[in-house]
Amino acid sequence: MIFLRLIWSYLKIGFFGFGGGYAMLALIENEIVGPGWITERVFTDIVAISQMTPGPIGINSATYIGYVAPSSTPEFAGPLWGILGALICTIVVVLPSFILVRYAGHYIARHHDSVLIKGIFSGLRPVVVGLIASAALLLMNSANFGSTEPDVIKSVLLAAVALGLVLFTKIHPILLIIAAGFTGWLIF
Repeated sequence: MIFLRLIWSYLKIGFFGFGGGYAMLALIENEIVGPGWITERVFTDIVAISQMTPGPIGINSATYIGYVAPSSTPEFAGPLWGILGALICTIVVVLPSFILVRYAGHYIARHHDSVLIKGIFSGLRPVVVGLIASAALLLMNSANFGSTEPDVIKSVLLAAVALGLVLFTKIHPILLIIAAGFTGWLIF
């Protein structure tokens, strides 16, 4: 049944998605695009929409995927099944973090000077950086950069200019996003 598979997938994402939404993207993509519930193009669109909407990207994407995935099987096509799937995925992806923070947070706060706790967090930091970098590489696909060589070159140049503006100017990120969207509309 699709709902049990969604619960299992989002339990794994919730338990092993350390580092926030961007660090979870590779795991989400593997669990959701792999079974064919959505395409890579739709996944890329979900990431973009989740970034624009308020709230964490992992929860926003879980809600959307939970709504869309049941319609991949004919017996669960319809908005009520989608709403049920959205509720299930949203609750299940949050549940492991809630349990971990509820029960481990007190212990970590009490023993924050412990060598063991410091070692655990020292080991997690580089892993989280690696997971976020893998999310960046994951999003460098034909859906975002185009499938022809001229489109890829234009996309890479646009990304390089945006990176340069972020690093070397004090341009407001919202203005950069608007300018990039307008530039993309003109170029593509």
